[in-house]
Amino acid sequence: MHSMLCHTVMLYEYMAEENEIKAEMRPVHFLGQEGEEMIPLMSSEEEQELHNSGVPEVLSILPVRNTVLFPGVVIPITVGRKKSIALVKDAYNGDRIIGVVAQKNAGAEDPQFDDLYKVGTVASILKMVVLPDGNTTIIIQGKRRFEVEKEISAEPYIKAAVSAKNEDFKEIPEKQVDGFMSSLKETAKKIIALNPDLPPEAQLAVDNIETLGFLTHFLSSNLNVDSNEKQRILQTDNGKERSTVLLEFMKKEEELLQVKQEIHSKVHHDIDQQQRDFYLRQQMKVLQDELGEESVEQEVDRLRLRGAEKDWSEEVSKHFTKELKKVSRMNPAAADYPVYINYLELLVDLPWGEVSEDNFNLKRAKTILDKDHYGLEKVKQRILEFLAVLKLKNVIKGNNDGSMKGPILCLYGPPGVGKTSLGKSIAKALNREYVRMALGGVRDEAEIRGHRKTYIGAMPGKVINNIKKVGKSNPVFVLDEIDKIASDFRGDPSSALLEVLDPEQNNAFVDNYLEVEYDLSKTLFIATANSLDTIQPALRDRMEIIEINGYTLEEKAQIAKHHLVNKQREEHGLGAKDVTFTKAAIEKLVDGYTRESGVRGLDRKIGSIMRHVAKSLAMEEDYTSKITPKEIVKILGGETFDKEAYESNKVAGIVTGLAWTSVGGEILSIESVVTRGKGKLTLSGKLGDVMKESAVAALSNVRVNADALGIDYRIFDNYDLHIHVPAGAVPKDGPSAGITMYTSIASTFTQRKVKEKLAMTGEITLTGKVLPVGGIKEKILAAKRAGIKEIIMCYKNQKDIDEIESEYIKDLTIHYVKHANEVLEIALLDKKVVAPIDISLPNEEPKKG
Repeated sequence: MHSMLCHTVMLYEYMAEENEIKAEMRPVHFLGQEGEEMIPLMSSEEEQELHNSGVPEVLSILPVRNTVLFPGVVIPITVGRKKSIALVKDAYNGDRIIGVVAQKNAGAEDPQFDDLYKVGTVASILKMVVLPDGNTTIIIQGKRRFEVEKEISAEPYIKAAVSAKNEDFKEIPEKQVDGFMSSLKETAKKIIALNPDLPPEAQLAVDNIETLGFLTHFLSSNLNVDSNEKQRILQTDNGKERSTVLLEFMKKEEELLQVKQEIHSKVHHDIDQQQRDFYLRQQMKVLQDELGEESVEQEVDRLRLRGAEKDWSEEVSKHFTKELKKVSRMNPAAADYPVYINYLELLVDLPWGEVSEDNFNLKRAKTILDKDHYGLEKVKQRILEFLAVLKLKNVIKGNNDGSMKGPILCLYGPPGVGKTSLGKSIAKALNREYVRMALGGVRDEAEIRGHRKTYIGAMPGKVINNIKKVGKSNPVFVLDEIDKIASDFRGDPSSALLEVLDPEQNNAFVDNYLEVEYDLSKTLFIATANSLDTIQPALRDRMEIIEINGYTLEEKAQIAKHHLVNKQREEHGLGAKDVTFTKAAIEKLVDGYTRESGVRGLDRKIGSIMRHVAKSLAMEEDYTSKITPKEIVKILGGETFDKEAYESNKVAGIVTGLAWTSVGGEILSIESVVTRGKGKLTLSGKLGDVMKESAVAALSNVRVNADALGIDYRIFDNYDLHIHVPAGAVPKDGPSAGITMYTSIASTFTQRKVKEKLAMTGEITLTGKVLPVGGIKEKILAAKRAGIKEIIMCYKNQKDIDEIESEYIKDLTIHYVKHANEVLEIALLDKKVVAPIDISLPNEEPKKG
């Protein structure tokens, strides 16, 4: 018996959706409740009247699906298809007789004649109601079976020639009729008793049926079998055979319910919370299916299908399968369920071995790099070498697996020289995805290696997360500001990067959240840094350092002309006809309004001019579209920086040095004076320990060489020396000022002039040996900006000069020295300064011993 049989009789109610009839069973009270007057079911006389009713030769055919109408049974049907609505309205206005036939294929939206079974039931429309949504509901009663002979017409709905089929229940012997009725009613009673969804009142309906024919039709209509099986019962002409088939189906249902009840009885007392949750989940699954939501099983199946498409190792595959089984047994309401689902989503979202196809056109790559960045020849050369090796291995040698350990490059240089934007150009040249990860201020190790997924709010590290985001395992990955990583009680992120940036280890990188090895060896990591001093040695050792120096005035002018002006025009909504710059104007901007290694300050100055032009245009004011040096002064005011930033040589003891800072090179004036005293040394200018040591070493060298310099040794005990480095609020430190201080002290004690437009850099030892220093290119650029013509440095720095393009050192004279005395021979003139300070003692014979 159907599980939706309620109280006494169950009717099928068909709720129509758009252009379809969808079967949905709902209870309809055909009999009253206890204590109410009973509405009698069909009597034997009424059944005989239905059997004797004639069948028209031509019937309008109403196709239905998911059910079968039996003679004597009353059901409501809601029709929604245009043909069905037209048929019902015509019939209701006529004799109200239609033919109801089941569809062979329930999915057919517009069933044709051949899509219908050949045996159906004549039905009488008892009532028709037009619903607000345009659908029509009818209550029909089955009368007599018929067989379709042939199709008469298909429009506006199907009409067919039919013939009546006789019911032969009267031919069954009376004893057999009683036996069948007894068996059917007894089986129905057992089914009703075994099925908790059916109320006991349903038995009253079965008991009140008087004839075998209607009993068979009524029970068949409510039988819990497929509609095809019901159609088989309807098509059976022999009444005895029809009752036998029905009884077989009911016995199977009875046995099924008995087994179900036995199982339920066995586990009823042992059921625990987990089993209860499982039962509720099964119910929830049904509800989710009805609501169109994804159930646990569907979600697990979806993940399993996605996992099957992944090309991962056997170890990862086993791990994924294990975690998937764990999720399938988990309660969706458990706190860990979304954690595991997110984890599995990460596994299938990661690009395991999925790589971008590199573009091996080296000329194209060189063109892109040259177009996007002016200068930076070292970096461009290194990228072209990397691409050339890939091309040699994968194209020429025919090794198409893309196998090559990605280099770990560190672009090191001052701000604003294009280190970060260079990563985008490299990605474009290689035809790879681009990822940027900002490391400035990162303190938590989990940012790199992820959290363990047992923690609340756990997530993978940014490395794995960014790889997932781009969908390829060989992107160009920029680790921006790697020198600004911090550390605290949450760990040391720079140590976590050791595995990421080690070409020998990152093919098996393990994220704490991911738990399995992931191959990062095909990723091209590019780190950027302003200073190498703050990078821990182990991490620095794993990277290939490529130094990017500052730009010369000429390079800045070219960058402004080809990149910055066009960029600022576009950002301010201006066109080429609205504003143009002369070459002299750009050079004045670079030389007079910026003092930096990069071009960020220059970019801002150009933006200031663009804003002035945009305002003039918007307010319809008169302005000059051609920007000249005169217009720049008018808009920006006077020059910010003085070209001649070094001190003159009219006073002894003032020497120009060269220093390196994180923003590039700069010149550094060192001043020294002597006053009457007791040989005290005073240092000022917020100097670091290294510069203080350089000052002491320089003074000792002067004392050692006092005779050669013509200095009375007694002066050192009777005069105090004060060494000062201007811009005292700015911290200064480093090993570049040794020979500068030595020259300043010697000039002060001898009152000899220092050579004009001369700068120097280098450290000094107690024995007078000159040591090499770094940052040579930045220092030379700073010297050129300041108008320096000659530079003194250690002879060992000549290799650094050889690597610098000739245009950078044009018009510069460079002196290479080994000893401090050589510095003085070049730097100090024999001529004394105007109005020298009297540094002398009474002319008396020095005491010996």
